[in-house]
Amino acid sequence: MKKEISELLKISDFYGSNKDYVIAGGGNTSFKDEKTIWIKASGTPLAGITEDGLVALSREKLHTLSVKSYPEDPLEREEEVKNDMFNAILHPQQGKRPSVETSLHELIQYRFVVHLHPALINGLLCSRNAKSLTHQLFGEKVLFVPYTDPGYVLFEKLESEVTGYRQKFSTDPKIIFLENHGSFVSADSTDEVKSIYNEILEKVSSLVKPEAPADPLPYNPVLNNVLPAMRMMLSPENPKVVRYRHNTLISKYYKNQQEFQKISHPLTPDIIVYCKYRYIYIDQSSTPERIIESLKGQLERFEKEYGFQPKVILIKDMGLFAIEDSVSSAETVLDVFEDLIKVSHYASYCGGTKLLTPEQISFIDKWEVENYRRKVSKGTGSSNRLKNKVAIVTGGAQGFGAGISRALYDQDVNVVVADINAETGLAFAKSLNCPKCSNRVIFVQTDVSDAESVKNLVSSTVREFGGLDVMISNAGILKAGSLDQMDPDTFSKTTDINYKGYFLCAKYAAEIMKIQNRERPEYFADIIQINSKSGLRGSNRNFAYSGAKFGGIGLTQSFALELAPYKIKVNSICPGNFYEGPLWSDPVNGLFVQYLKTGKVPGAKTIEDVRRHYEDQAPMKRGCRLEDVMKAINYVIDQEYETGQAIPVTGGQVMLG
Repeated sequence: MKKEISELLKISDFYGSNKDYVIAGGGNTSFKDEKTIWIKASGTPLAGITEDGLVALSREKLHTLSVKSYPEDPLEREEEVKNDMFNAILHPQQGKRPSVETSLHELIQYRFVVHLHPALINGLLCSRNAKSLTHQLFGEKVLFVPYTDPGYVLFEKLESEVTGYRQKFSTDPKIIFLENHGSFVSADSTDEVKSIYNEILEKVSSLVKPEAPADPLPYNPVLNNVLPAMRMMLSPENPKVVRYRHNTLISKYYKNQQEFQKISHPLTPDIIVYCKYRYIYIDQSSTPERIIESLKGQLERFEKEYGFQPKVILIKDMGLFAIEDSVSSAETVLDVFEDLIKVSHYASYCGGTKLLTPEQISFIDKWEVENYRRKVSKGTGSSNRLKNKVAIVTGGAQGFGAGISRALYDQDVNVVVADINAETGLAFAKSLNCPKCSNRVIFVQTDVSDAESVKNLVSSTVREFGGLDVMISNAGILKAGSLDQMDPDTFSKTTDINYKGYFLCAKYAAEIMKIQNRERPEYFADIIQINSKSGLRGSNRNFAYSGAKFGGIGLTQSFALELAPYKIKVNSICPGNFYEGPLWSDPVNGLFVQYLKTGKVPGAKTIEDVRRHYEDQAPMKRGCRLEDVMKAINYVIDQEYETGQAIPVTGGQVMLG
């Protein structure tokens, strides 16, 4: 790797990892030598960028954009410009698309160019007095360019301005301010680039009152009954995700309509790309019913007037809400809109905000390049019906539960791992989460035998994702023993977790699923109990576990009858023995050890004897595996007809008559 490329990657990550400089993976950086320019690929975030995130282009071929005559029609022109830029790519087989601002980077003769969107600088550039204040602060050192539509028109404008600057100063500008857009800083070293940015920020800071840190504000439990309804209202097809943010910065602007108006218009292209250009404000906050009624009324008018669904909703005294196809996309919307709030705040010290015109907004919203950025930010499309659904897995940090959690996450499900073991659960959730994935895993410490703990689990799920699609009641314990050996406390604990725990999971999950069904009556949700073959037939010296599991199937059938009108399917999966998990194989408390000690398997002298005895009982001559259970879970979720079933996954060991 060239030394300069390494420096480019370091400065890119330096600015890209700080939301004060860059949001939504935006910003662009480049390095050029005599023949080649390396620039960030479109849709690639600066944070954590590697050499694979750069596109190399021929500078000679890029020169075509300066000498060629392009059509007057904007769509034809932009398509032809895009093709000429693509022709300059040195390795097109890599399938990477260069930044839309590549031609701007090429114009500037310094080796390094760093284009950022700091809220502090954009507060100046999105103000009514941007030009005069720029000259006041920086004199003629800075090239100020009035707002121009991105693409070839901006390239032409900047080329003309840079040429004029060269004629006047016999050098290129090291600082370029694009009105309502952002800043370009250029130099022959990355150290100088950093130094210049520090100087800019210091001077702009002298104009404005710094925004106080955004301290978190509490979640209002009223939202437990609002977010699932909001989610379904805004999910005409696949379920969307609702992400929530509430802090002291946001709270300044949700008090009334007048305050909301200060942040109700886009000021930069990025805001239009990720948040669109109109947002909803709800001034009702007393009850869930009033909030939902207000949202319904506004939604109908909003969609009729603007032709799209809102991505941003601000609710009085509640917070900021983003509705998107995935967690990562919704987080981007929150970041970008919060940046709009900061920019608006800073602009208020510079003469007030300068809004983009309807024509400028329309150009950005329809521009092919920006639609490509939207597409990249959301990830590729998928026919996976589980994609972006929300699932809880109790006992989800170990054994079968951990396997189910991992398998669902790998199918693009947002997973809530619920487990009583906090240390194990937190570590497991962290191990699953992939920074580049669109879905998310969270951990919630939960005791399924405690009603308040399960209520908190469901509330945390709604707070994090906006609703709930699948509740998998998997948590369980097994203590083997005969009537002579079993004490009442052990029996009660086994029943509380295996039987009562399922009841609590179903009870509180159903509350959320019913709200979703009320707003979208055709939408199905699932409650799934991971039962056992011991719930289908008695188990010698294992009556506490088996009895609770038998009772669980009774609950499944009864819940299914009650919840069918709400399109909530309730089914039990009854696996055979999962010998690889800790339930069986734990060297201290595993069932192999317990059964050997209690003499449940006549003649068994070793753990292997016990294992072989149980494997031989299944016609398929092996234990149940995770993939066997996942096929049953996927079937249960995918189908829309069966409910109240106990589905054996036992390798033929239990056959229903």
